[in-house]
Parts: sequence; structure tokens; C-alpha cells
Amino acid sequence: MNKKLKIAVVGATGAVGEAMLSILTEYGFKDADVHALASEKSLGKSVEFGHRKLAVEVLDDYDFTGTDFGLFSAGAGISLKYAPKAAKAGCTVIDNTSAFRLDDEIPLVVPEVNGDLLENLGAGSIIANPNCSTIQMLIAIAPVHALAGIDRINVATYQSVSGAGSEGLEELARQTVDRLSFKEVTPSVFAQPIAFNCIPVIDTMQDNDYTREEMKLHWETRKILRDDSIAVNATAVRVPVFYGHSEAVHLETTRDISMDAVREAMHGAPGLVLIDDTDAKAQVTAVTHGAGKDETFVSRLRRDYTHPRGINMWVVSDNVRKGAALNAVQILKMIVAGKMPVET
Repeated sequence: MNKKLKIAVVGATGAVGEAMLSILTEYGFKDADVHALASEKSLGKSVEFGHRKLAVEVLDDYDFTGTDFGLFSAGAGISLKYAPKAAKAGCTVIDNTSAFRLDDEIPLVVPEVNGDLLENLGAGSIIANPNCSTIQMLIAIAPVHALAGIDRINVATYQSVSGAGSEGLEELARQTVDRLSFKEVTPSVFAQPIAFNCIPVIDTMQDNDYTREEMKLHWETRKILRDDSIAVNATAVRVPVFYGHSEAVHLETTRDISMDAVREAMHGAPGLVLIDDTDAKAQVTAVTHGAGKDETFVSRLRRDYTHPRGINMWVVSDNVRKGAALNAVQILKMIVAGKMPVET
């Protein structure tokens, strides 16, 4: 980078904030003037940034004037309070919370899918990061939508505990030890014990008996694909995995399309790796393929024998990296570079 950028990471002591700092060094911003921001309770702490340690600064005391970019991942309430202030000071905000995702005036961006929305954005803009489960699903299905349209999606998500932050990771680790030690398990982060268990509720229940996590897939898919005709029927499940979300995706296209055309489109799609192999040992999983990786992986791609335009696939990705921190840094990099597609 020719200009030394000033970047603020809000929520720098959380799981996603720490990942943002790490990915910034990997994606060409190791020499940037980076500020790690958090609440007052983190004052005196430091965080890793490449080979340096950054002293944590208090968000309440930080002046965003002169800051080029703000990466926010400290909860929707914090974003609603501070992101507009940062934007007013001329800082371009990339927000990883739910605060602005459904705002019609704010772009909701997956760079590989609708990165064109980043063109001609001025300083002081706010850009929203989609939900983690939405990001990986859309990277997988966007090539199909572009070729044949999509009428309907049925998806079951199997979401790791890191989606609930550091507290979720700690609860699974603690409960795993307690279970193996034949101790009583008491849940605190999740509604029920998560170790060796699956919980079919993520986020709050809505009036239609779907959870908010499930409805996010419906709302965000329509906005990102710019297609209000798509219906998304989702079931979101929390599973005892530390990192990496998995999804069983079943879609129905609007127009006929051959599986050969689907495979060709997916093989050429940015950020997507298709493993087109029926061997059980070749199938992608959250642990072996998703965790720690930047790409979204697909296997079990096949025609739905019960529907003439049905397609089934299994999708995995790292929810903290591509599902949150990496997506934000890719947005930043695209804006700085002023070009598409994303360079990884």
C-alpha cells in the first residue's frame, strides 16, 4: 500500500476481532496504523498484530477523525451507537454485526457475489457484513443463481460454538471435560448442554416459529442476490464443533440446468472449492476443510432425484474467518484497490 492506512478494529479482544487483526497482516496491511479498540474493562490488555503487540484502547475515548477504516465486531448495540459517529468523522465502517444488514441504504456485501456494490463508495460509508451462515451458502449457490435462477432453498445449518464467541468456545471445552469426567454439566451460554449434543435453536424465536438466525438466511439471501422471489426455508442447529459451519443445502432452480453446467460454474467461482468425488474419504467437513481456511468448500453435489430442477450440496466454511473477519478484510482490500475481483 502506498498510503499508510489508519484502521480501527472495534471489538479487538473478541474472537472475530482477533481474527481480523491476524488477517489484516496476511492480506497486505501489516504496515498499517492499526488501533485495537474495546470496552474499558479491556484497558491494560494487549493483542497480537503480526509480530507486534497493540495496547488496547478504550472505544469511548477514541476519536475516529483521520481513521480510514473501522472494522466493527463488538455487537449490534455498539455498532448502532458508534458506527454512525465514525462514519460522520469520515471513517468508512465495515460492520460485522446485524445492526445494518437489512437497512435499504446500506450495502450488504459478499465480495465474491456482489462486490460491485463497493464501486464508487465515498469515505464515511457504512458497509454491512452478512451473517456467517449466509456468506458460505451464497458463495456456493451464487453460480447456480446466475445461470438458472433459484425459486426455493431448503437449508439445515450445523453451526459451531465459535459463532457464539469466546464464551461459546469456553463452554464447549469445559462441558467436554466435565462429561468425560462424569461430572454434572450446567449450561450458561447455550440453552442446553452443548458437549456431545445438538441444539435446534440459535438466536431468538420469531412470531412465525422460526428463529432469527433462520430468518437471516431468508432476508439476507434476497438482499444480496437482489432477488425478492427466492424463498429460503432454514433450520439452524448448534453443534459441538469449535470452528467451522456446515450446511445441507437443497435448492430448486427456476430454469432447467444440467449438472455438468452446474459443476463448470462452481469450479470457476471465486472463493469456492468443489470436491466432485463420491468417495467417503473425499467429503469436506468443517474440521478437515473449513476450519482455518479462507475458501468455502462443497461436496456431495448431486441432482435431487425427487425434483426435476432440484440440486443438493454440502457446504462448509470457517465461520470466524470467511464468515466474519476475512469477509470484512476482503471488503476493505477491494475498496483500497478500487478493483474487482477480490485478490487473495
